[in-house]
Amino acid sequence: MEKVFATIITIGDELLIGQVIDTNSAFIAQELNKAGILVRHRLAVGDNWEDIWEALDTESRHASLIIITGGLGPTADDITKPLLCEYFGGKMIVDQPTLDHVTHIFEQILKRPMIERNAKQAEVPDVCTVLKNEKGTAPGMLFQKEGRIYVSLPGVPHEMKWLMTNQVIPRLPQYFQTGFVEHRTLLTAGVGESFLAEMIREIEEALPAHIKLAYLPNYGMVRLRLSAFGWDKQKLSEEIEAQFAIFKNAVKEYLVTDQDIPMEQVVAQLLLARGKTLATAESCTGGYIAHLLTSHPGASAYYQGSVVSYANEIKQRVLSVSADTLATDGAVSEATVQQMAGAVLKIMQTDYAIAVSGVMGPDGGTKEKPVGMVWIAVASRETTKTQLFSFRFDRRRNIELTATNALNLLRIFILQNH
Repeated sequence: MEKVFATIITIGDELLIGQVIDTNSAFIAQELNKAGILVRHRLAVGDNWEDIWEALDTESRHASLIIITGGLGPTADDITKPLLCEYFGGKMIVDQPTLDHVTHIFEQILKRPMIERNAKQAEVPDVCTVLKNEKGTAPGMLFQKEGRIYVSLPGVPHEMKWLMTNQVIPRLPQYFQTGFVEHRTLLTAGVGESFLAEMIREIEEALPAHIKLAYLPNYGMVRLRLSAFGWDKQKLSEEIEAQFAIFKNAVKEYLVTDQDIPMEQVVAQLLLARGKTLATAESCTGGYIAHLLTSHPGASAYYQGSVVSYANEIKQRVLSVSADTLATDGAVSEATVQQMAGAVLKIMQTDYAIAVSGVMGPDGGTKEKPVGMVWIAVASRETTKTQLFSFRFDRRRNIELTATNALNLLRIFILQNH
């Protein structure tokens, strides 16, 4: 048996000029990985006939499965469907079930007339298998050529995801005998990538050939991901679990979690396990910590709310930061975040609080308080811990680093004190 390799091709000028961020490839790659198919190449191509044609020719030499997204809309720049019709030697026909579906959407759901341009969504090459799109008007299409499978999906993310999950993945066993891919991930903090690599060098060198280790540094933390490929799922799971336990023990001093979850979920699990609640007082992050915490379902069980005190007047009026503190120490100071944390604890009546204040840039910094300087406080009703951080990136990354490090500081605070 041989490994099955795939290529993902995303189509659209908007991807090449950075107007739209490609999230489709990430989702498709994850789903294929779960199905035991390895993605060999990912590429973006503009709305250009010759470039798309060349990409199909080239990638068919490297992969058994080619997934294409984009270019299936009703406008003139959507050229994927006619190109695929010519590439696979077919002719355009009207797919009646698709036409009925599109008509239903316009007449019964949208309550507006369907023009000819919309009706053309039901036209497909006669050499494809039509994949019904229950989330939109453009159907997916599956083609076969010289032992290769080609799948064309709409570029609209929620439509692509539905088709990938409900139409594409279930069909793949008809065409491929796939192996199994297993991943295990742990998150470390407080240790650099190079030091970590040296710590586990001998363990890494002893890994079996079919198990690989990847270092994924981000936000001052490092994820270690073990990946394994094999044909016996149970044996593969046992092998990777045994190796994972070895790595976990080796880095236990710096271990944050042995699950592949973000920091806010690590904190959420701690709070839920203890039946505790959290509130935030944010200045420089502008509500970003609150956004992270509430991005996951069930957050109301442990998260009460936030005061976004961007202006000093709000720090004074709502969070009771004293005028003397702001005048003497400034908004970006240990004293200010201590008072912010204490006040939000009382306002929200929670068990824990996070408070942050800093200079995110690109301007606003001074010699005494440069861009990237951030004070963070975490507090309970009994005690408060503060820490000064110095970041060195652009505004967005400084905000993200502040949020992640604030959550990690709270994680440590909970484990050490409660």
